[in-house]
Amino acid sequence: MSKTIVTTDTPTETSQRDSSNTLSVLVNNTPGVLMRICQVFSRRAFNIDSLVVSEGRTGAFSRMTIDISGNPEGFEQIIKQVNKLIDVIHCYEHTAANAVVREMLLVKILASQDQRSEALQVIEHFAGKTVDMSPNSMVAMFTGTTGKLDAVMLMLSQFKVIETVRTGKVVMARGSQKT
Repeated sequence: MSKTIVTTDTPTETSQRDSSNTLSVLVNNTPGVLMRICQVFSRRAFNIDSLVVSEGRTGAFSRMTIDISGNPEGFEQIIKQVNKLIDVIHCYEHTAANAVVREMLLVKILASQDQRSEALQVIEHFAGKTVDMSPNSMVAMFTGTTGKLDAVMLMLSQFKVIETVRTGKVVMARGSQKT
């Protein structure tokens, strides 16, 4: 999804948010861990653009995938500080080169009987799946990279989009690397 930032910040403050990084954090599944991690980002003036948290294979651990933006010069320090937190097992940075990165998008559009065939063609082209259909609307589900989902939204904008729900990024390291 493309972002338009409207702000009253000075140009140097705005340019600090241009760098985006994706972190995978394995943590003990205990109350307050997310808050403590968010405080590390806040203190260093990093913004959380996307956050996905889910329980791991066992209930003892949770996996956090966090997409953050901020001053690139402070990024290495952020990783070190997160790794020092008591409940953090490990924190790694991931890029598209060393990990599989995906998002999911649900889109509800108005589609009359005349438009339905055209909407289904767009959904099929982007390897989407229709997950709900009524006489006047449909809900489609897409998975893919941020760029792909941005392209889906652009193509579906020719229809009346009622609602969208988009997950954050989820990542898994390629090969035998740890996520």
